[in-house]
Amino acid sequence: MKEQTIAITMGDPAGIGPEIVVKALNDSSIQKKAKLILIGDKKTLEQALEITEVGLDINIIQKIGDYKKEVINLIDLANVKVDKLEIGTIQGMCGQAAYEYIKEASRLALAGKVDAIATGPINKESLKAGGVDYIGHTEMLADLTNTRDPLTMFQVFNLRVFFLSRHVSLKKACELVTKERLIDYIERSYQALERLGVKDGKFAIAALNPHGGEHGLFGYEEVDQVVPAIEEARQKGYNIVGPIPADSVFHQALNGKYDAVLSLYHDQGHIATKMVDFERTISITNSLPFLRTSVDHGTAFDIAGKNKASAVSMEEAIRLAIKYASSFNN
Repeated sequence: MKEQTIAITMGDPAGIGPEIVVKALNDSSIQKKAKLILIGDKKTLEQALEITEVGLDINIIQKIGDYKKEVINLIDLANVKVDKLEIGTIQGMCGQAAYEYIKEASRLALAGKVDAIATGPINKESLKAGGVDYIGHTEMLADLTNTRDPLTMFQVFNLRVFFLSRHVSLKKACELVTKERLIDYIERSYQALERLGVKDGKFAIAALNPHGGEHGLFGYEEVDQVVPAIEEARQKGYNIVGPIPADSVFHQALNGKYDAVLSLYHDQGHIATKMVDFERTISITNSLPFLRTSVDHGTAFDIAGKNKASAVSMEEAIRLAIKYASSFNN
């Protein structure tokens, strides 16, 4: 099997991103699994190496062929003025730098130079301060790849969760629970699972209302939208069940009853996955031309620069990128 090449973005330079990427790259078990190319800023990483007391050398590379083992292989964008960097604060310079790392990683992936990307944490306010008009990674990647409505999936252990909506109000999320949207997401979720190597998966739809609405007693979304969508999807050959009350469906999937669950709004699935294991909950962006995994936490400005940040989520993001890259690209 071909050795995978994974691009890793450093994240916001003022946050915990630089610390957790050097800690993750210091794990020899990860280093042995793939070629890991970090995109960031050399001086910021040198500072992070000092803070974390990680003893890796930095190898500046211009192309993938310059890769070396057991070091940090860095594409240095040199876009941070370290003398002006204030760790733990919102800075436009850092928001702009974080965006440039993602842009470069996407360019490499689109060109076929890397097999997947794993992204470090960014900060919405820093992006705004830097004149970067996006609220998150997903929206950036959609524009950078001309992708319509990328599909987000969370994974923690055996639990895989897709989301019918992302960053919208709860009222808007309920309005988005329509038969047409559900069928579209069921079809795209199945395609995403197959690209990740999960064939003929059993798929469950979480209910929106308590107890699945109790046939209209607690709301009519299930009766009017969810059940008709499931019935049509079954007629198309999809192995799908639901709506299953949200207080049980995620537990059932975690224990292997379903291969994936479609969450009907943002927090429904976020809470379910993060309560299993916050640090090991990883975000995977599907529907892009390439595989992207990410930590599912923020920049943690309150502990940045203090060597308190755990690298577990970054390590898991890299491991999942390696695990799924070969299936995704076949």
